[in-house]
Amino acid sequence: LFDRFFIYFNSFPYRVTLYTEFLPMKSRGISIILLGVFWALGAVFEVLLAMVVMPTLGWKWLLAFSTLPLVVFAASCCWLPESARFDVLRGREDKALDTLKCIAAANGSSVPAGRLIANTQTDRGRIRDLFIPEYRKTTLLVWFIWFCNAFSYYGIVLLTTELFQAGSACSATDNSNMEPRCSLECNYLTFHDYVDLLWTTLAEFPGILVTLWMIDRIGRRKSMAVCFLLFSVSILPLYACTQRTLLTVFIFIARACITGGWQVAYVYTPEVFPTATRAIGIGTGSGMARVGALITPFIAQVLLKSSVYLTLSVYLICCLLGTVASWFLPMETTGRSLQESMQSTMEQKNLERPHGSETTESSSNTCP
Repeated sequence: LFDRFFIYFNSFPYRVTLYTEFLPMKSRGISIILLGVFWALGAVFEVLLAMVVMPTLGWKWLLAFSTLPLVVFAASCCWLPESARFDVLRGREDKALDTLKCIAAANGSSVPAGRLIANTQTDRGRIRDLFIPEYRKTTLLVWFIWFCNAFSYYGIVLLTTELFQAGSACSATDNSNMEPRCSLECNYLTFHDYVDLLWTTLAEFPGILVTLWMIDRIGRRKSMAVCFLLFSVSILPLYACTQRTLLTVFIFIARACITGGWQVAYVYTPEVFPTATRAIGIGTGSGMARVGALITPFIAQVLLKSSVYLTLSVYLICCLLGTVASWFLPMETTGRSLQESMQSTMEQKNLERPHGSETTESSSNTCP
């Protein structure tokens, strides 16, 4: 299951980048968050598939069945249109116009009369462009937020069954002050384990719904900070010896919070970087998330064998730091038009109203 997450995780950021560049400003946040519904559906489907396949056919067949949706997606990529914003930025107005005409025809409309105008940039986005003075702080904080999201998300996924085992060991002892221990034995999951895993996986749906409600009301930065903070709070009861039902409830809340926070990061990152560096911005953020996902098994599996309390403390501190990082992001992107280049970003900053007010589309950004 963890391997399947990595395969899906590998391409998801780039699809978000392409999707973002076709969305209007007022529905951008909600539309990107709704992509998370399909992530959650895939996670639930994977648990149900494991319940059927693992006891009979084994993990190899589970992995084979899990890759079928990826094969279908790879075969259908040829029908995906190129971003009109990207084509205009590269000076390919004719290709961008053809894309817009196809989209308009699919929606039973037509392209308005006029000419596409945007800042042209022939150089491809470079990593060093993320570290110009105007973006250096934003880049570092966004990278850390992506790291915290992946580290905590995959951590709580891996911890779920292990904490169930540790909770059982804790409830079986007479000393309530004794720290629960996890043997990390390679045992097959029981039907009851799969049911509890399914419940915690379903937590992603309320996490997405709550995020949908607050992302445009309190803004992107505050939404990420709230999700990180609530994740940290939901970790605290896991230090105590609790019944399995309560343990499932707290893991449910924690997973809902970290899912919501990660979805907001998917919205914020392509909004904060201009078209010239948008893909590389979200790509490098995804790279930092993979670092977090690679490290978290050593905490959720290896360190857990030595100390459950220390393991929980690592995730608690990580998300508290994620809360601080989200709060101190220099730019709020709610109601802000997508920028085409570094130059248009600077122009937008000079024209923006005071914080909290909505901005209108710049006349230089006539692409959708």
